[in-house]
Amino acid sequence: MTAPTVDVHAHVLLPEVDRLVADRPGHAAARALDARRNGPDALAVSGAMVRERLGPLTDVAQRLAAMDRAGVDVQLVSPSPSHYHYWADRDLARAVCETANTATAKHCAHAPERLRGLGLVPLQHPDLAVRALDHAVGEGLAGVEIGSHAPGRELSDPAYEPFWELAAETGAIVFLHPFGCTLDERLDRWYLSNSVGQPVENAVALSHLIFSGVLDRHPRLRVVAAHGGGYLPTHLGRADHAWRVRPDARGCAHQPSHYARRLWFDSLVHDPHVLRELVRVAGADRVLLGSDFPFDMGAADPVAALRAADLPEPDFHAVRGGNAAALLTPEETR
Repeated sequence: MTAPTVDVHAHVLLPEVDRLVADRPGHAAARALDARRNGPDALAVSGAMVRERLGPLTDVAQRLAAMDRAGVDVQLVSPSPSHYHYWADRDLARAVCETANTATAKHCAHAPERLRGLGLVPLQHPDLAVRALDHAVGEGLAGVEIGSHAPGRELSDPAYEPFWELAAETGAIVFLHPFGCTLDERLDRWYLSNSVGQPVENAVALSHLIFSGVLDRHPRLRVVAAHGGGYLPTHLGRADHAWRVRPDARGCAHQPSHYARRLWFDSLVHDPHVLRELVRVAGADRVLLGSDFPFDMGAADPVAALRAADLPEPDFHAVRGGNAAALLTPEETR
């Protein structure tokens, strides 16, 4: 039987979360930082773009119709990264994550055979992340979505060890999706904040997971990197060289390229040559179809974009859906 076509990178907009944070202390400062990082031209274009896509971002019927047009059978739906709100204090952060988890689960419950969901955890409060992951799994979600860092904390921070341990123990998917780049105003023109910033943040976050030994300590961890892992997979030669020649780069047990086959990556790289290289580096069993539905930086026809890479037919079908179907199947039933 042919595996369903599964898109692991699709978003939902949650008005419940927006209402929760409106007018809260810290929200205005966070919006101001976002404005500085993106610049006025990007904000104007993005605002209009999101308004045009509110239907498929919030309405299940419109989402399913768009999936049918794209030939997608199943979506793994994650909250818009604009809902992270890593500035929030403990009480608000807990409420944001639990509200997002419940609302995403409710959205997916309208079509459970076609929609699976991911929740959120408050990276700014590592001790609350375990509780939030528990809550997400308890809501029936397949795991959680996280950013590339929290203010003052990288993903290599030892405070996250209990979170990684629980994610590995439960088999929860951790979808790594950056939001905002710490290069700030250097990227505030020409939408560099996204076209350059997102791949940079992916590469930095994954490097922290690799070099710090997180993946050594938690070999069952299931991390899926958005945007094909950013710049990292195609530049692992430099990381491997540093690991070989510099003792201060030896935080992990193996050279960094080893870990490309311990992670999963979506296919959203916008270039068939890069996609073929990603499959070569990570393995055809570690790449998953991704569209960034329904945003303008996504792929309107992700299957066609995958087909353009001209992969061997078994690899094409693995990326199209076979790998994701296996990843979304509980371990005890596999």
